[in-house]
Amino acid sequence: MTEHRTLNVLGISGSLREGSYNTALLRTARELLPPGMTLDIMEIAELPLFNQENENPFPAVVAEFRERIALADALLIASPEYNSSVSGALKNALDWASRPPRQPLKSKPVAILGASTGNFGTVRAQLHLRQILTHVGALPLGKPEVLVARADQVFDADGNLLDQVALGLLRDLLEALAPWTRRMAP
Repeated sequence: MTEHRTLNVLGISGSLREGSYNTALLRTARELLPPGMTLDIMEIAELPLFNQENENPFPAVVAEFRERIALADALLIASPEYNSSVSGALKNALDWASRPPRQPLKSKPVAILGASTGNFGTVRAQLHLRQILTHVGALPLGKPEVLVARADQVFDADGNLLDQVALGLLRDLLEALAPWTRRMAP
């Protein structure tokens, strides 16, 4: 991949909630992108529950989701933490994206981040998400980690991230994603 080509990143929030801190985190990421990178955020709420009987052909919304992943140079996944793991909605989306043919997650660079109202951010969900992504052949970026804890205290009512440490880590993650993507690209 050429060093100067614009990198197109697809953002996916694992939260369906209208006031989602994870979706707000992706919107904040869009404001902090380094030069030469774009971020398009895709909703996953309309994806049907995965059912192997419905994958030939894929439902139109699933086919579009898979195509957008395939066309992206990298993914930026914001995961909430539900019961020490990823949300069912995010797991469902990854199940659809991992199916043959042309498995769009395979060899796809991915950066992970997350926000929760708990004291540990989304550390357990992110560990589980890394396990899932590695299993399906995606290439998760190891560091830096963006684990926004007490999200209800660090975002304002309009969804703006106010915590300077979290903003710095998010900026660092985006800056690390660019060379990771270029290094991992076929």
